[in-house]
Amino acid sequence: MPACAGWVKFAVVNNGADCCAHRRQADPQSAVAGATPQDLHRRSDGTRWTNRQLLWQVHLLGRLGRRRRFAAILNALHRPFCLINYAGSVGGGLLLPPRRMAAIMDATIDALDRRLAAETPASLALTMHFPTRWDPYFLDTMSVFDVYHYGTEHYNHHHHQLTFHL
Repeated sequence: MPACAGWVKFAVVNNGADCCAHRRQADPQSAVAGATPQDLHRRSDGTRWTNRQLLWQVHLLGRLGRRRRFAAILNALHRPFCLINYAGSVGGGLLLPPRRMAAIMDATIDALDRRLAAETPASLALTMHFPTRWDPYFLDTMSVFDVYHYGTEHYNHHHHQLTFHL
């Protein structure tokens, strides 16, 4: 089971899985409430995005294909993906108001909480292949539980890149 060092944990009682979403949910609210327009327009640390664009990027999650061949195709498309990922976050960070970003992240986490609570140990153990070049937290094969936990790892990674304090 993945560790959630430094994160507030909650237990999903019906299947015993630990997940780390409460801090993910509280941080965007704190970021939006405490950030000045200057904070949001400042460059993040280690990316080409502004803090506002980075906040847009971290709430995007998706599901990928189940076959190794599909993951290999996605790995081959790594460069265009990076460009699209960057451009999408630039645009989203400019167009979507920060309070709306936080509301979308809240709704996404609430939906993931509900889905995780409905998972069974057998469904959490299902695996699929992922394009390992797309993200440092993707493994060649990941379980459904790993995919749920990925959001925590992805957020934690980008949380450290914000250049203002939450």
